[in-house]
Amino acid sequence: EYSEDSNSEPNVDLENQYYNSKALKEDDPKAALSSFQKVLELEGEKGEWGFKALKQMIKINFKLTNFPEMMNRYKQLLTYIRSAVTRNYSEKSINSILDYISTSKQMDLLQEFYETTLEALKDAKNDRLWFKTNTKLGKLYLEREEYGKLQKILRQLHQSCQTDDGEDDLKKGTQLLEIYALEIQMYTAQKNNKKLKALYEQSLHIKSAIPHPLIMGVIRGNVLFICFFSECGGKMHLREGEFEKAHTDFFEAFKNYDESGSPRRTTCLKYLVLANMLMKSGINPFDSQEAKPYKNDPEILAMTNLVSAYQNNDITEFEKILKTNHSNIMDDPFIREHIEELLRNIRTQVLIKLIKPYTRIHIPFISKELNIDVADVESLLVQCILDNTIHGRIDQVNQLLELDHQKRGGARYTALDKWTNQLNSLNQAVVSKLA
Repeated sequence: EYSEDSNSEPNVDLENQYYNSKALKEDDPKAALSSFQKVLELEGEKGEWGFKALKQMIKINFKLTNFPEMMNRYKQLLTYIRSAVTRNYSEKSINSILDYISTSKQMDLLQEFYETTLEALKDAKNDRLWFKTNTKLGKLYLEREEYGKLQKILRQLHQSCQTDDGEDDLKKGTQLLEIYALEIQMYTAQKNNKKLKALYEQSLHIKSAIPHPLIMGVIRGNVLFICFFSECGGKMHLREGEFEKAHTDFFEAFKNYDESGSPRRTTCLKYLVLANMLMKSGINPFDSQEAKPYKNDPEILAMTNLVSAYQNNDITEFEKILKTNHSNIMDDPFIREHIEELLRNIRTQVLIKLIKPYTRIHIPFISKELNIDVADVESLLVQCILDNTIHGRIDQVNQLLELDHQKRGGARYTALDKWTNQLNSLNQAVVSKLA
């Protein structure tokens, strides 16, 4: 391990004891703990080797799920950060420990860990480490749905990235994006679209201040934030029924995730396909140069087949694909949220085609053809009549749909009459110019 620590010559006995202890880690972790304890005893005054030994003891106790002892050792290690080791080395080490511990599923343990770190940092004045720890704690509160505590952290984080005038400090663009990302996730989880929309607009202002990584060689993290905001924008637009805007945002997010090699690209491609279907676009999304390579990807194949069935108005195949690939499609809460709308769209198209030759049609017959309950058929018919997709009335007593083709024909006649009048006016204008 590398450190920038002391100027003094390393104590050979301490160094040997440390590396001998480290060699025991894998095969005999308990013996390694006892051996690392000897490093602390040999050292006497707090220094580099004791700090290194405590770091290893924390990780071993975590692996052994001995969490109370792990916390004791961590608190002991935090007493070293003021003077025993350099600021850079302590920051790097604590970051490493926080990342290592964050794999735990024990929320209470993580909360104690982050809060203990923040308490120790009050006097250390290490802004970067304070920011990172607070962000991790914020993510934990988000996962636990403790939005009140999360909002308190977000306020502190925002204050740390403001100018003296109380405006966002664009020099801290990456940190601001991280705060906005956390805030957007909170409002997305709460389905607060009003707040989400305002935040999204603000985040675009920050996003525009950060150069594109492919042009300026900016760190990879920035492009992932940009992808994240595009993805969140897509979700927001889709929930508001702005399908074309959603499609644009999802395409940008997918393209950038793909360029940065992020595995998130497949999820975003699914959202792009979802937006494409809700747009009722006749263009297959997999015809694009960017999406084509993923057409037969096992993760995407179900969505590829779903698009095909949807565009062909093949409701039997559509429902079969949903059933066969249930977990692949429906395990994503965002896709699941919109599947009902897709089903309604495809059923509407099949319904229009089905009733076209009739003036009267039995609702139970429609129910059988669409493979849904009579009550669901009636609900669909009511919606279609209200939005003028179908001209007719429902006879609930006799379970009939009575169609008014005359009204539909009348509407067509009115449109043709208007078109004829426009042509006539155009003809007269041309004649008068030539005269």
